[in-house]
Amino acid sequence: MAAPTPVGTAKLEIDGVVHELPVVIGSQGERAIDISRLRAETGYITLDDGYGNTGSCVSDITYIDGENGILRYRGIAIEDLAEKRSSFVETAWLLMFGKLPNEEERTRFAALLSDNAALHHDMNKHFDAFPANGHPMAIMSSMINAMGTFHRPRIVDDETFLLAAARLLSRVRSIAAASYKASIGEPLIYPRPDLSYVRNLLHMMFSVPYNEFEPSHEASRALNLFFVLHADHEQNCSTSTVRMVASSKANLYAACSAGVSALWGPLHGGANMEVIQMLQRIQADGTSIPDIINQVKDKKSGVKLMGFGHRVYRNFDPRAKILKKAADDLLESMHVNDPLLPLAKELEEAALADDYFVERKLYPNVDFYSGIILRALGIPLDMFTVMFAIGRTPGWIANWKEVNDNPEQRIYRPRQIYTGAPDQLWVPRSQR
Repeated sequence: MAAPTPVGTAKLEIDGVVHELPVVIGSQGERAIDISRLRAETGYITLDDGYGNTGSCVSDITYIDGENGILRYRGIAIEDLAEKRSSFVETAWLLMFGKLPNEEERTRFAALLSDNAALHHDMNKHFDAFPANGHPMAIMSSMINAMGTFHRPRIVDDETFLLAAARLLSRVRSIAAASYKASIGEPLIYPRPDLSYVRNLLHMMFSVPYNEFEPSHEASRALNLFFVLHADHEQNCSTSTVRMVASSKANLYAACSAGVSALWGPLHGGANMEVIQMLQRIQADGTSIPDIINQVKDKKSGVKLMGFGHRVYRNFDPRAKILKKAADDLLESMHVNDPLLPLAKELEEAALADDYFVERKLYPNVDFYSGIILRALGIPLDMFTVMFAIGRTPGWIANWKEVNDNPEQRIYRPRQIYTGAPDQLWVPRSQR
């Protein structure tokens, strides 16, 4: 991880004193003012609520250009990975180690994932302790953290890191499938070493002891693509959380468990659920698409179009372009008879044809199409965010590694501007 290149200085005048701050530039031309020593030299801090203008780290993993709709993993365009049908397994290796695996590395990694797919027998007992209606994200976060008690990861080099990463990446799908089975009262299904990563997940979710589930090629390919496109996305809420926890030297499982909790929120990983819930409301109410479009444009109505627009992208989300085609291909191949799916396509077409949305760059985002794909695959609504978490796990692992590989890493410790009450005296209870 190379330090950004200094290219000059910026001048900041405070109380008549001019301070010079280094200006640095990243490998893709992003410019930043380095304020690392601002408080030490001036006594001031910056205020940036929500960190929208703050670079919290230097990273080699993922690059986003929101203005031009660009997303790259380790310099490789997301479109290239999708077009070449990169597997989720090799994409995970790319993120974790900075390069695509050769044949030997790919084979070894796949074998490690197969060998480590089954949960420790005693871990299976934990699923009985969760209530039947417990949310799968709560179960996933808890079980990933619990993995640290069964497999205490002492990571000292690439070999020990690889084993810990393989265990987490493989077992996160076993945990997901087991939590789903527990929620519907069906027995847990063991992984099969002969199946690929994605097919094994679908097998564990949908097989029963008396009937093996065989996913179609199109279904496996669509879910693989879903995982690849969700594998990392720069310093989002959950990834920043993983780095925050990692900076305290917490183990890999603890940090990624925290990432699951951060992803759970509806403003982050839960957005794809809200797309389907919106479509269900439209269908139940019988509201026409033109009426919905007009309601969205009326700020007083309070109606929002879920799955459109993005915090970072001011252009079409490049992942959404890829998933749109994947959704169309999947629905055509599966002959799915689901009234929500044509409703979604009608809503998409209406929004893209309306100047209100086009002028504001409110294009369909990755959550809009991913929700459609997951529903077509038969994934239950409360498992949508779990699927997102499985896909995002390689990015979390890569960011944890980057933090721990940095010999100059300090614990994350943001500052604040206090706006509470000034000095107050303690009052005895009888006088309050």
